Amino acid sequence: MTSPQDEYPPQQTPNPQWGHQPMPSGGQQPPQPGQFAPPPGYGRPPKKSGGGKIVLIVVAVIVGLCGFGAVIAAVNGGDDKKADTTASSPAAAPVVGAAGESAAPPPAKPSADKPSAPGLNTPVRDGKFEFVVTGVQVGLAEVGDNPYLQRKAQGAYTIVSMTVKNTSNKPQGFSPSDQYLFDTQNRKFENDSMAAINLQADTSMYASVNPGNTVTAQVVFDLPADAVPNHIMLHDSMFSGGAKVTLR
Repeated sequence: MTSPQDEYPPQQTPNPQWGHQPMPSGGQQPPQPGQFAPPPGYGRPPKKSGGGKIVLIVVAVIVGLCGFGAVIAAVNGGDDKKADTTASSPAAAPVVGAAGESAAPPPAKPSADKPSAPGLNTPVRDGKFEFVVTGVQVGLAEVGDNPYLQRKAQGAYTIVSMTVKNTSNKPQGFSPSDQYLFDTQNRKFENDSMAAINLQADTSMYASVNPGNTVTAQVVFDLPADAVPNHIMLHDSMFSGGAKVTLR
């Protein structure tokens, strides 16, 4: 016969070391008597490292920058192509007539010729004077019959005869020294008043002309012997613009 002690074996005494183990930091209960104690760290999910996320973020930023640069380059490239296309566009096609032949462009209108300057016996105005050149004498070696006043030219004298009318309502002074002659080489010459004394003394240096009156004058110029008079510029004063009269 078996005793009750044989049927029910005595309980095992728990390991005294289990009662002194601290609570695991992960919140796990300490192993109970008769349970298998897992090794430290068993059952905990491994910690994911943050380095992988950083790498992915950097790659995404680089890809985004590359894509933005590609968009900018495409826009600029499109503008350049448009400009090139505009610059290299072919010239306009010629106009085709009804019969299929190219119509010639209309001829350009000829430019109007510049009117020539007035010549002899043509009235011109400058300021308060109206001038009319009535004659030109060239190639004179000397002027005057008085041996004390007679003048010899350095080259050859040219005498320009004219009438001068005062068109204003006030007296106006005429001075031969304000008149200039130009030859065919566009050289400018002033008058020789001492030679003009032999011709017309009252207007050789200065003449006061009343309103509406007209005086005659002979203005003398000493030109080189081979010079050819081209035109004269007539002035009512030294400050006026002048009126051009051709002498050829």
